[in-house]
Amino acid sequence: MVQSLSTSLTFDQFIAQYGDDTRYELIDGELIDMEPTGPHEQVSGLINLKLNLEISREQHPFFIPMRCLIKPMGLTSAFKPDIVVLSRPALESEPLWQREPIITLGSSIRLVVEVVSTNWQNDYARKADEYWAMGISEYWICDYLGLGGVFFIGSPKQPTITICTLQEERCTLQQFRGEDQLVSSTFPNLRLAASEIFSAGS
Repeated sequence: MVQSLSTSLTFDQFIAQYGDDTRYELIDGELIDMEPTGPHEQVSGLINLKLNLEISREQHPFFIPMRCLIKPMGLTSAFKPDIVVLSRPALESEPLWQREPIITLGSSIRLVVEVVSTNWQNDYARKADEYWAMGISEYWICDYLGLGGVFFIGSPKQPTITICTLQEERCTLQQFRGEDQLVSSTFPNLRLAASEIFSAGS
């Protein structure tokens, strides 16, 4: 469940008051109480496990931080994705990383995963726009309950994973349901069916 709180904050105010609290994020100055459910955490946990195994198996120079904020430049936002895969070498260029786990450059991020909650508009629209604007090459929207609008997941609504891939400033979207095997440009050898992710949330 996601709850919007009627509070307007700057980025610095958010960091000072809520930076260490994993329950909140900031979107356009609006404080968002994310209130994740148990099944939401089960889905996030499974994806985290699968991606970490792939990072280890392929010996990628990536890692998944336990806590991380994404700050799009010029915006009063601080996103807390469910999972973010970072490039270790790219972190040398991050201006804030040595002091706080804050990412400002899309080039540091190999993949972002958002597990959809009741406020699905943020994942499908607001965050998607900002992730693309930052140049993040891969973004997964894991809608394990089929909550998204018909425009995004079709009718009848059903559990859907949307993978957005950015290549040469062009974004392509692929959707996966049932026994479909996910196709990831970051992890081309990943073997993971959409149904396995959906089952984790049941």
